Amino acid sequence: MKWVTRSHVHVDRVACPWLISRFIDSDAEFIFVPKSQVEEVVKEMGAIPYDVPNVELGHRDGKCSFESIIEKYGLTDPALLRLAKIVHAADIETDLRADEIAPGLEAVAVGYSLRFPDDTENLSRQFDVYDALFAWCRLQVAKQG
Repeated sequence: MKWVTRSHVHVDRVACPWLISRFIDSDAEFIFVPKSQVEEVVKEMGAIPYDVPNVELGHRDGKCSFESIIEKYGLTDPALLRLAKIVHAADIETDLRADEIAPGLEAVAVGYSLRFPDDTENLSRQFDVYDALFAWCRLQVAKQG
């Protein structure tokens, strides 16, 4: 399936493709375009829009897009829900300090954007970060269990 969002990826627009490819659509193809072209790509290619205004898989009801995707697809893994709290806090400016890990994720996202301005390359490199962070979340959940 094709998935489309705004170009110049940051926290949510990296976390969402990671989530989609790891838990929803292992053959996902991600397309990055200027915000003004997202609707056109949806119509022409049948791509699923995410992390853009006024779409089902965007920011809604105080949730970031990562959380909207988790909700839509009924994902319930406790480690994934822990990761969602980090992503939410890192992505929503007013909530950055709501999770102790979020400022670090925000810093990593900025650093990757500076080093790898091409969205596709940025994603491919940052997926390792999300794999590692998810592993950490699994450990934290196991310790609490």
